[in-house]
Amino acid sequence: MTILEQKHLALLDEAERRGQQDTGNMRLCFEVLALASAIDRACAARLAPHRLSEGKFVLLFLLRDLPEGLAPHELAERAGVTRATITGLLDGLERDGFLARHADKEDRRKVSVRLTAMGQARALDLFNEHSQWIASLFAGFDQHGRETLSGLLQQVWRNVEIPAKDSVAVAVGNPR
Repeated sequence: MTILEQKHLALLDEAERRGQQDTGNMRLCFEVLALASAIDRACAARLAPHRLSEGKFVLLFLLRDLPEGLAPHELAERAGVTRATITGLLDGLERDGFLARHADKEDRRKVSVRLTAMGQARALDLFNEHSQWIASLFAGFDQHGRETLSGLLQQVWRNVEIPAKDSVAVAVGNPR
């Protein structure tokens, strides 16, 4: 059940109209993009009843086993987000009662972010539930199937990385 976005269908139609030979590869790329978008939407729908986004959920499980907490900048680094983004995520989680900010006793400029009891409980329950859901997305894959898909995805990653390197060389005037 592949549902391509209208923009992708339009690009495919135009490529076919122009007689391009690689529309099958284009379609496959658009199918992967559609699947990734569908997974993102399903993830958001599963977390929304808990007043969580994927970003907030990540912070909950990062803080789950750290009773001493983390400084916001450390949390941003571990979550792979900017300091500006972390502030908004923390504000929302604090407002909803999942975490609290604690000033350092010696240096009040330092802040530690810690989960509340409610945040701890939610993090544990949701991590288990969410992990099972993510694993279920590949139900029916045996070890060989997973390895095959992983290998195919690695091949696409290599194809993505190679043109990026070539583009940089061209942009700075270096011959390929």
